[in-house]
Amino acid sequence: MDITERFLNYTQFDTQSSEDSQSVPSTAKQLVFAKYLKEELEREGLSDVEMDDKGYIYATLKANTKKKTPTIGFISHYDTSPDCSGANIHPRIVKNYDGGDILLSEGIVSSPTKFPELRYHVGEDLIVTDGKTLLGADDKAGIAEIVQAMCYMRDHNEIEHGDIRVAFNPDEEIGMGAHHFDVERFGCEWAYTMDGGDLGDLEFENFNAASAKIHIKGVSVHPGYAKGKMINANRLAVEFASMLPAEETPEHTEGYEGFYHLLGVQSNIEQATLSYIIRDHDRERFEDRKDFIEKCVAQMQEKYGDDVISADIKDQYYNMKEKIDPQMHVIDIVLHAMQQCGVQPRVEPIRGGTDGAQLSFRGLPCPNIFAGGVNFHGPYEFVSIQVMQKAVDVIVKICELTAEYND
Repeated sequence: MDITERFLNYTQFDTQSSEDSQSVPSTAKQLVFAKYLKEELEREGLSDVEMDDKGYIYATLKANTKKKTPTIGFISHYDTSPDCSGANIHPRIVKNYDGGDILLSEGIVSSPTKFPELRYHVGEDLIVTDGKTLLGADDKAGIAEIVQAMCYMRDHNEIEHGDIRVAFNPDEEIGMGAHHFDVERFGCEWAYTMDGGDLGDLEFENFNAASAKIHIKGVSVHPGYAKGKMINANRLAVEFASMLPAEETPEHTEGYEGFYHLLGVQSNIEQATLSYIIRDHDRERFEDRKDFIEKCVAQMQEKYGDDVISADIKDQYYNMKEKIDPQMHVIDIVLHAMQQCGVQPRVEPIRGGTDGAQLSFRGLPCPNIFAGGVNFHGPYEFVSIQVMQKAVDVIVKICELTAEYND
């Protein structure tokens, strides 16, 4: 099975996670794909294949050398984003892309004018959607690449490598993917998430991240007799949102700039909930952002009463850079692997996070490598087949170079 067939097969599984669920995984349909992956790894001849009751899958490609080598791992998540439907995906291959507009379906066009990233893939074969769902390259491309690389090394015994561990997990898209990851069971000195974007991406800096839910309790009274009695939760929600800096949102920031992002509002006169995510690369500014949310709540409590508004702020993950910097050999190996595979590295901070960020703080250094997907979480998502193959090549070369690390 080649990389294209493997990936297209994976896209037929609906694996959206859900922020509203308390179960693990957050949706039962993720387990359907997890069971398929476990069986596939067994069919492909990997060892120690196991899946726990929460859908976390672990397996090993056994060493083919007697040299003492570090045990390393590769990780990808199999859930897709709740932001866009992942059901009934209809992928299509655009062969030898010519650089122009791509008609996804009637009235829906993916254009390099709006998505200039397309211009970097002229002459390549692109897998696109029909414009009605996401594609799922985030992160099924990563899974396909890892499995393909393991199969390649299985069939090419001349490539010396130590024990290689692989792991696939649910619920990364809702920030929960690493919460139940068994680092001890995984048993690696370091690992890599195959969850990055376009060709050459290598990331070991990410946002510090928190979620914030603002709860507002209103009082509903007939509007004709509401003076001095009504507290309209809808209006207070608008008032709170207007207190946050208008220019510090995702649509106005880039690079190392942080933001407040309003994910959604559930509101009526009697109650309202605003759901935010808070992001910043700098730890001090990150703490300041959380404090600012608390100050805004305090101002409104002073105005309307302590029991009218409250905030529930929870840290999600931190910037992995402080854990990677002392172990830069983990990065050096990737840089050499990319260069030997003809890939120009692009080392940039992640304007987001990966499971690797949380895992790095749990003792498993885990930077992020490109998987090839572009325009994640929406119907204009695409992935280049040639870039996926390059990711396979890089994984294989990392394993080869790691076997030489202790020579």
